Order: sequence, then C-alpha cells, then structure tokens
Amino acid sequence: MRSYLIIGMCVLFLLQYFLKMQWLEYSVVALSILAFLGSAFKADKFPRLLGIIMMTLGLVIEWNKGTGIAGISDGIFLILPLISLITLAPLLSIPLRLGGFFQSISVLLKNLLLQPKKLYAGITGTLFFLTPILNLGSVRIINEFLDELKLPSALSAKGYLVGFTTAVIWSPYFASVSLVLHYLNIPYKDYIIYGIGFSLLSLIIGNLLFVIWLKRHPLTEKSSDEKILIEKIHQQHLVKLMFFVISLIGSCLVIEYLTNWSMIVIVCLVSIIIPLLFGIQSKRWDELIPRLVDFRDRTVLMLNNEIMLFMSAGMLAFAMKGTAAANGISDFLTTLAHQSFLLFAIAVMVIVLCITYIGIHQIAAVGALAMQLNAAELGISNISLALLLLLTWSISTGLSPFSGLNLMVSRFAGISGVQTGLRFNGLHYAVIAIIGIGIISLIG
Repeated sequence: MRSYLIIGMCVLFLLQYFLKMQWLEYSVVALSILAFLGSAFKADKFPRLLGIIMMTLGLVIEWNKGTGIAGISDGIFLILPLISLITLAPLLSIPLRLGGFFQSISVLLKNLLLQPKKLYAGITGTLFFLTPILNLGSVRIINEFLDELKLPSALSAKGYLVGFTTAVIWSPYFASVSLVLHYLNIPYKDYIIYGIGFSLLSLIIGNLLFVIWLKRHPLTEKSSDEKILIEKIHQQHLVKLMFFVISLIGSCLVIEYLTNWSMIVIVCLVSIIIPLLFGIQSKRWDELIPRLVDFRDRTVLMLNNEIMLFMSAGMLAFAMKGTAAANGISDFLTTLAHQSFLLFAIAVMVIVLCITYIGIHQIAAVGALAMQLNAAELGISNISLALLLLLTWSISTGLSPFSGLNLMVSRFAGISGVQTGLRFNGLHYAVIAIIGIGIISLIG
C-alpha cells in the first residue's frame, strides 16, 4: 500500500507540472504528508529522529511567518520534484541489469585486481559513469563485485568516495544538481560544461593523489598468475554503457532545449520511458515485468530514510527563507563577498560542513543558501554561485560521517565514518576545495 502511495505521489506531481491545477497540487501535498508519516514508522532511528525535528522546526517557523497552510503546502510541494527524482531514477538500473552490463563491469574490475593503480582508476571511472544514473546503488553494486576479493579498507574508502562524489557536481539525476539549478533558475544546458569539467578534474586529482599515497603505503599484492580475459562481448558492453550514459544526458539536454521543461521533470519522465522502450525493443517482458514488480515492492519501500530526510530538510530550508537568522547569514556572506571572494567561499564551505557534520542534510543547508543568496548582490554570476554550492555539497557528502554515502562506505570498509571521510579523503577534498575556489573566482 505504501509503495502505491509513494508512486502515486510522483505520478500526480508530474501531472500537476503540466496541468497546473490548484486542487491537484493540494492532493499531491496530502499524499506527500501521508508518505512522510508512513516512512516515519519504517525509517531507521536516527533519520526518523532527525526528520521529525527538521519537519517540526520547518512547520513551526513557516506557521510563525504567517503564511499558514498555503505556505506549508508550498514548502512541501517545492521538495516534491526531488522526492520524485530519487523514487523514479532507480528504474534506469533495470535495463542495465538485464542487458548484462554489470557482469562486464565485474570482469573488468577483477581483471585489474593485481594492479592497484589501474584498479583504483577502474573503480573511480566506473562510478563516474554509473553513479549519475544509479546514485548510491552504484556503490552497492561495485562492492558486490569486489566483496569476495577483500580489498584493503583504504582502497575501498578512497575509491568509493572519490568516484561517487564526482556525480554530485554534474549529474541531472542527482538531487544536488537538480535542487541548486532549480533554485537559482539556471538551465542545465548552460551548466553542464562547467559541472563535467569540475567532475573530471576531481577524478584526475583523486587518481594522482592515490598514486602518491600508494608510494608511501604500498598495498600487499597477492601472487597469482590468473588473469581474467575480457572477452569481446564484455568490451562491447562497456562501450555500450558509456554510450548509454552519454545518450541519456544528451536526450535530457535536447528535451530541455526543445521544451524548456524543468530538468527534474525530464529526468523523471526519461526514467519511466527507458525501461518501457527496453521492453518494446527487446521483447523480454517476461524478465522486465518481475523487475518492475520488484521495484514497486522492494526498491520504493527502501526509501524511508530518504523521504524522511529530503522532505523534512526541504521544508526546513524553505521555512528558513526570509527569517531573521537566514537574512543575517545572507548579509554576513554578502559583506564577505564584497571584501574577498576567497573569504566568502571559505565561509560558505565552513557553514555547510559544520551543519552537515552534525547530521543535518545538505538539502537544508545548501538549499537554504541557494534560496537566500543573490548572485548579483554578491558580485558573481549565477554559474559561479551554483558551482560553489555544488562543490560544497560534494565535499560535505564525502566528509560528513552522517551522509548516506559515508555511512554505506564505512560499513563496507569496516571503519568509522570519520576515518572514511577525514582520514582517507581529507587531503583530496582539501585540494579540490582550494583548486575549485581558484577556478570559480576566475569564472567570476
């Protein structure tokens, strides 16, 4: 029943986007509240507590602003695009699984086992292509491939975090990019070159730092003469995978250019259409339908923590807009920006890192800043502000011991969240922050 509630909420949101009916918007909001309450009973203890606190604060703040039910409804509806995105995007993994792509990736990574540098490049590169579509599912899949190989904790922690966080900066299938560009009113086609450029830079720096780290901490290599041959079919699958990702992004850009629809809506629609096209083209409905049923009965029901955190953090971010506290922070940052862009950028990063390091989701911290800050008043372009916020989001995702990524990787690697973030990846994110701020200051 709960899965139908969540899927129905997403479908009604998409209908409302095109039909623009007030009664339909209220219906979607009502379903959202029911989905939030339903997820509260199934969520883990910490996300449940944090979600209830943030939602309560958001509702109280918004009510005290005098906006009433209408304001609360607007706050919840504003975050619905992201809820729909995280709900529907996993549908894209179905064609990849049925198409044999994952098996080819497994063969590639196992073939690189005895070459740490190439294995690290393989892990980060694979995540660079898979994560934009599969989100955290990409890390889970890669770990399934490599779990039996018992990789060193440092290699897992470094590879998973560096590879994953590149997508946070550029993927339209991620809440980070969708939210920031949505709030700053930036078309994705104007941003994509900058986003991919930053992501590739992060990927290259991560691999270079790993080579340096490897010289000081050589990994013990297992002696083996066994080498798994990468058959032609697997090579073809790997090429097709890259083509699939490029085609998806390209399709979204073309649709955005032709229609001027929101990129979040486009991504949701594409996520629904691609599995159906796969079924029509391959005629493998007997394999596809069970996967769709599994998506409905298992995947959607696993979103309890995400729905709790995303909806409550979004409500809190919306409620904070225009408050004395938010205006004070905005005035402080604007003053800093006029004095020095470097001080402004550092302040933004420190504020977000401090908030996320105690467990508050990036949506609340970055979302509030995106809604509150005005690029023109800061003396910078919208693109520069978006890059700074997304760079900060990416860094805080890797460093915060409470982020979904950090919690998952620390569990896989068998180490604490602080070790996963600060100890093994602190230098990487420090270098990325310094170089990133320098580049953004040049963009202006």
